[in-house]
Amino acid sequence: MTQTVLLVTTIAGAENCASAIGHQLGLAVELAQNRRAALAALRRREYSVLVLDEALVESDPAGAEVLWQQAGLAIPIQVNLGISGCNRVLREVRAALQRRERELSLATQSAAQLMAGEMNTTITGLLLHTQLALAEPTLPANVVAKLQQVVELAGALRDQLRHPPMA
Repeated sequence: MTQTVLLVTTIAGAENCASAIGHQLGLAVELAQNRRAALAALRRREYSVLVLDEALVESDPAGAEVLWQQAGLAIPIQVNLGISGCNRVLREVRAALQRRERELSLATQSAAQLMAGEMNTTITGLLLHTQLALAEPTLPANVVAKLQQVVELAGALRDQLRHPPMA
């Protein structure tokens, strides 16, 4: 999935800055001239970074708030493009992308740990109940064999959770 930046500004020459950001960072950069165009772009696709010109924020704070709310997972950046050069915007976008990668990595690790914990709890319950069933003296031999297979499979799954394969 290609990371894309949405640059929202009315500043003349913004195309050059968008092109420089795209070239330097190897990203697709889309330019929106106003809030309406930016909202339409945000409805069409997901962006990695949303760069909003401070002049637009000051002239339409409620509109800027709507953009922040519609940004989805995009990292929001507010920059005064009238004062800041393209190099500053480039640094801000690079830092935002690095921050986004760290946050996604941490969220993925956290979700994996949560799922592993829940699966371990389920496997423990499965093993416990299966072993209790195996302790019943009147079980037919074919049921005992099937329950022992369940114990083996659950144990193998638990081992896989404890020692996941290296990617």
